[in-house]
Amino acid sequence: MSDVISKFLAKLSKSEKAVIKNILEKITTNNTVGLQIKKLVGSEDIYRVRKGKFRIIYRKTKTDCLIISVDRRSEATYRNF
Repeated sequence: MSDVISKFLAKLSKSEKAVIKNILEKITTNNTVGLQIKKLVGSEDIYRVRKGKFRIIYRKTKTDCLIISVDRRSEATYRNF
């Protein structure tokens, strides 16, 4: 995980960390049942997971999953993708 994501997670409460950790485990194990996943417009392999006020953006390939961003929803959430 990148340093920016680690710093963001460190600021969260215990319950928020548990929610994010659960989502990350589901994404990495390819068990996406119950997650609100949507492919981002204009990209072939970048997806977002929405859970309340949090957004997790990740790139999915045939063999791997790379977490790009974990953040609270804001006007700038999708600007770089």
